[in-house]
Amino acid sequence: MALLTEHEQRQVAEAIARVEQQTDAELVTVLAARADDYAYIPLLWASVVALVVPGIVHYLSGWLTMHTLLLAQWATFIVLCLVFRLPAITTRLIPRSVRHWRASNLARRQFLEQNLHHTLGSTGVLIFVSEAERYVEILVDDGISQRLDDSSWDAIVKTFTQQVKQGQTLTGFITCIEACGELLKVHVPQTHTRNELPNRLIVLK
Repeated sequence: MALLTEHEQRQVAEAIARVEQQTDAELVTVLAARADDYAYIPLLWASVVALVVPGIVHYLSGWLTMHTLLLAQWATFIVLCLVFRLPAITTRLIPRSVRHWRASNLARRQFLEQNLHHTLGSTGVLIFVSEAERYVEILVDDGISQRLDDSSWDAIVKTFTQQVKQGQTLTGFITCIEACGELLKVHVPQTHTRNELPNRLIVLK
């Protein structure tokens, strides 16, 4: 999965700079390749299949000896562990609720790590994307949430999520930043010039 190039990352930073000229909000963008490596998921599935399938074959056919049954289970487990570790397959093995829960946790950690909760007037805005999970979230601090209801971001997030699914992450970022800017310049207009947080796109590989 290819993350954005340096040139594309600069385009995101430039979009943020343009928006922040019209609002007191401090925008930070984070792009993660994936929210978790989910190392335990392939092992869990491989274990279940290796225990169940050879056992069923032995029960139905009766031609496996205990020795060959044990070898079949070991071989199945090893092969499936390798196959299920392929990113495209691993993602399909993980329930959507688990993927989104992990991505949501990472978004909240990034909100704190990027000091969005320490901005003047509590006007931090995080635009978070996790590509593997096809997950997008916008988190805002109290200074924003008191002026804009959480539902205000729903349509923007929905559009951005669809663009990520289509592999249009850069377009999604630009569109999302501009759409957020339209709301923020009305509800959180600029009262003074400042730039507390970096505009660059933060990439988590």
